Amino acid sequence: MKIKKSIGIHDGSFHADEVSACALLIHFGLGDKDKIIRTRDYKKLEECDYVCDVGGVYDPAIKRFDHHQADYKGDLSSAGMVLNYLKDQYDLPSVLYDHLNNSWIHGVDAHDNGRYTAEMGTSTFSHIIANFMPIHYEASEIELHEGFTKALDFTLGHLKRMVDRFFYIRSCKEEVAHAMKASDEVLYFDHLLPWMDLFFELGGDHHPARFVIMPSASGWKLRGIPPNSRDRMKVRQPMPEKWAGLLDSKLAQVSGIDGAIFCHKGRFISVWKTKEDAQLALKKITKTHLI
Repeated sequence: MKIKKSIGIHDGSFHADEVSACALLIHFGLGDKDKIIRTRDYKKLEECDYVCDVGGVYDPAIKRFDHHQADYKGDLSSAGMVLNYLKDQYDLPSVLYDHLNNSWIHGVDAHDNGRYTAEMGTSTFSHIIANFMPIHYEASEIELHEGFTKALDFTLGHLKRMVDRFFYIRSCKEEVAHAMKASDEVLYFDHLLPWMDLFFELGGDHHPARFVIMPSASGWKLRGIPPNSRDRMKVRQPMPEKWAGLLDSKLAQVSGIDGAIFCHKGRFISVWKTKEDAQLALKKITKTHLI
């Protein structure tokens, strides 16, 4: 008899792939946090509903997700295997699958299988999870289990925020589409919202708009739009060079706009006191033939 919603994983040291696999199963209602069994005992694993990263079998039909056996030739870790299972067997929407895979699980798979080495100064999700391991190498199984539990709680929180943010962004799609239809030069929004991903999803690579005007925490911002979905650190049209890095009165003096607050030295964004000030800044850029 299988223990319903139980998850078997190996004991000892833990890694981001099985931690992520457990979080996925728990978040989407297929596993229970209090039914995680950490063991390498095959008899105990046979009682588990799901088995991840141990057991020597990859067979989604029987809920087994190991990638260490010689006859598995793919690039997935247990995390990617479980994510694929959710997509294929439990109708995880393809757009949500792509989001979770592209922004999280693909990197976990690559790190666990030795296909990725981080650049100096970069901490991957796998590095962060590894830091939950006890510091000393002779840690007891109790200490290891405590570390695993903390890592799992962290990952569950991370996953929930990712999913919540994903659905929030999707809820703004109609507003972004409307703004794209309303103007060829600038996208106007009357409140803060996540526009960039949706803009490019809706064909922004081929949309002519060069700027966004929307509220900011301290006023209204005029923000340059990236040239395409890949080069997001660049903009189609920067702010004037003479505005770069200026604040308040200095920016007001150079720009001729009393409501000046700030222009980033990277020239991709400027902030103004009112919407009208931001529109005036855009007009000045246009008049100087910088567009």
